[in-house]
Amino acid sequence: MVKHTASSSKTKERGQKVSLLSTMSKYKWLYLLLLPGVLYFIVFRYAPMYGLIIAFKNYVPNLGINGSPWVGFTNFRNFFVNPDFFRLFKNTLVLALLNIGIGFPFPIILALMLNELRQKIYSKLVQTFIYIPHFISWAVTVSLTFILLSVDSGVITDMMEAVTGNRVDLLTSVPAFRPLIVFQSIWKESGYGTVIYLAALAGVDQNQYEAAIMDGAGRFSRLWHVTLPAIRSTIVVMLILRVGSFLTTGFDQIYLMTNSLNRTVADVFDTYVYTVGITQGSYSYSTAVGLFKSLIGIILVTATNKIAKKLGESGLY
Repeated sequence: MVKHTASSSKTKERGQKVSLLSTMSKYKWLYLLLLPGVLYFIVFRYAPMYGLIIAFKNYVPNLGINGSPWVGFTNFRNFFVNPDFFRLFKNTLVLALLNIGIGFPFPIILALMLNELRQKIYSKLVQTFIYIPHFISWAVTVSLTFILLSVDSGVITDMMEAVTGNRVDLLTSVPAFRPLIVFQSIWKESGYGTVIYLAALAGVDQNQYEAAIMDGAGRFSRLWHVTLPAIRSTIVVMLILRVGSFLTTGFDQIYLMTNSLNRTVADVFDTYVYTVGITQGSYSYSTAVGLFKSLIGIILVTATNKIAKKLGESGLY
């Protein structure tokens, strides 16, 4: 009986391998198109993971990764007892919550508004204008912000002075830093973020709208009872992906907007890793900080995916 079970198991595995090979042979050109993407992730995503070992070592470049002395969790312990830890964690957490709470719904709202436009030519024109900021680098975006908010000759600064009678330097203002970061992110990425939601909206069955109209549903009722439920799974998947980068606030933007006067609220994990790792040469310590942030992201993705499944959604996996 045991021999029969083992032989049937081997036969099943052999059959699965043959089936996989036949499928790959049948769709060889599709797999060939997939190859560059697979190589990209192997070379630039998975292979560098070997370097994470230095988070548990006192890395010395001359000795190499294998030759550097093992220190265990010392780097993590030093990070957690560092007086800067709670300040960094608070700054990162507040910006992450603002980006999720305000930045995440914005593309959905934009997509719903564009979907309601009856004149397609206006819809295409608006889409073009709101897509453009995505292709502008953060260096240019921050430069535009400096020009508009310059305390000497900024247009927005002049307008605020005309209204309030006070000339405020928003670029160095601690209370204004986080709103500026959120506004920049919304302006730059919201338009491009509508692409996926517009694609999901294009797949909504029009018969459902016609049935809702026959039942006397107004535009808002159709939006609430037909449109949103139809794209709910897409929203859930995008939210799970967004939560995965919850503590990733964006190095380029934060680093360029940081100055000596707003540093108390501007320092986040991303800029701290650069400062400690690159400028100060503490490679092991900065790797430990980056690994901590990545582990938090994995935990959040797993938890969010499980919650989504319990609520009846398909989830990410």
